[in-house]
Amino acid sequence: MPYKNIVVPTNGSKITIKDGKLQVPSNPIIPFVEGDGTGRDIWRASVRVFDAAVEKAYGGKRKIHWMEVYAGEKAYQMFQSWLPDETTQAFKEFLVGIKGPLTTPIGGGIRSLNVALRQLLDLYVCLRPVRYFTGVPSPMKRPQDVDIVIFRENTEDIYTGIEFQCGSEEHKRFMELFKKTFYAEYSSMRFPETSGLSIKPVSVEGTERLVRAAIQWALDNKHKSVTFIHKGNIMIHTEGAFVVWAYALARREFRNQIVTERETIIIGHKETAPRLSVEEIAKKINYGYSLMSEGQMNEAIQEVTEALKLWDTHGNGQWKNKLLIKDSLADFAINIVLTRPKDYDVIATMNLNGDYISDEIAALVGGIGIAPGANINYVTGHAIFEATHGTAPKYTDLDKVNPGSVVLSGEMMFRYMGWTEAADLIIKGVEGAIRAKTVTYDFERLMEGATLLSCSQFGDAIIKNMD
Repeated sequence: MPYKNIVVPTNGSKITIKDGKLQVPSNPIIPFVEGDGTGRDIWRASVRVFDAAVEKAYGGKRKIHWMEVYAGEKAYQMFQSWLPDETTQAFKEFLVGIKGPLTTPIGGGIRSLNVALRQLLDLYVCLRPVRYFTGVPSPMKRPQDVDIVIFRENTEDIYTGIEFQCGSEEHKRFMELFKKTFYAEYSSMRFPETSGLSIKPVSVEGTERLVRAAIQWALDNKHKSVTFIHKGNIMIHTEGAFVVWAYALARREFRNQIVTERETIIIGHKETAPRLSVEEIAKKINYGYSLMSEGQMNEAIQEVTEALKLWDTHGNGQWKNKLLIKDSLADFAINIVLTRPKDYDVIATMNLNGDYISDEIAALVGGIGIAPGANINYVTGHAIFEATHGTAPKYTDLDKVNPGSVVLSGEMMFRYMGWTEAADLIIKGVEGAIRAKTVTYDFERLMEGATLLSCSQFGDAIIKNMD
C-alpha cells in the first residue's frame, strides 16, 4: 500500500510466508521503531551491531533495508497520534519488525502501546528466552544454571482491558446486571459497591495455539521439557481450564513425541515391578487412595490404564527420550526457579503469570536491561521483536544505558528469519564484551575491575568481539 509518512526503501524486498514458512529475501525490508527516551541511543548502537553481524556473516550477499515507522512520543509530536494506522499497517505488510521501548500515554486512550500492537496484530506469543552470560553480575550463587524460555500468552487474561472503574456509570450498570443475574456470586464480594472489576477471559483457542507453539518450538530446538504454570487451584475455570486444555492438546497433537510427568511415574512403576496390577499402581501414585470415593478410584484406575496403553511407544525406557510435559502452580514455580532453575526448561503460561515470571527470571541473570523479547503469531508469520524494559527518560540522549535488550532481541529476530550465522555472531560479540568486562554502567558498578563504556561504545565492543 502507499504510505504518507513512511519511506519504503526502494532496493529492499518484503518478507513473505508460504505454507507456514517465512520466505526471507537477501535484501529484506525491516520496519523499526527507535523508541522513546533512551530508545534513540539504544537504537543507534543496536542497528550498527545488526548491520555489522550481517556484513561479517554474509560478506555483502545479504543486507537489511531498515524502514522507520512511528509510535510513541515521536509519533505524537509528528502526527498527533501515539500509534498511527500506517505503523500498524507496515508491520502487517512487512511481517517482521523490531522496536525500542515506548512511553505509555497518560490520560486515556491506549492503555499501553505495546499491548495495543499485540492485540491489533494478534501476536499471541510473547517469547522470552532468559540465559546467563558469563561475567554478568547476579544475586544467584549459580546463575549459569538459568537457561529458560518463556512462552507467555499475549492476547487474553486481564490484559484484554475489560474493566469497570469504581464509581463510573458503566460500573453501576454492570453491577446492577451482575446482582440481578448472579446474586450469589455478587454477594460473595466483600465490598461490591466499591470494588473495581476486571474480567479475565481464558479461551480454548487461545490456550491451544499458545501451547502448540511452545511444544513445537521445544521439539524443534531439542529441549527436554515444557511446564504449564498456572493458579488452577484457585481460578478453576480460567487457569484451571488452561492446564486441562493444555494437556489435552499435548496428548492429541503430539502423542508419540511427548510424555506427561504422571505417565512417567506410571510407566516407571511398571518397568521396575512388571507384576504390579493396574489397581496396585493406582494406589502407589495416589496419596489417600483408600479414602477416595468409588468414582475417584475408578478415575485413578482409568488414568493408569490409559498410560499403560502407551507401552509399545513409551515403555522400556523409551519415555526418557520424549519431551516431558508437566505443570506447576505459579507460586511454587516462582519459589523453585530461584532455588532449582534447572527444573525449568520451556515454560508455557498465561499473560499475567508470564509477565511476572519472565521478569523474575531475567533478574536472576542481570535484569531486564539485557532481556530480549518477541511478540509472534506463528500462523501468519507476523513478529515484532522488542526491548523488554522501559524508556528510562532521565537518561535520554546521555549515551549511557545498556543496549543489550534490543541487541539480543535483534539476535532473536535473525534466528526467526533463519539468519543463524548473524545471530551467532551477535551472541559471540555480547559474550566477548561482557567476559572482557567492557560494559555499561549498570554492570560496571557491580563488576570488580570493569571498564565503563557508554551505550555506543558497548555496541562497538560487541562488534569487535564478533571477530
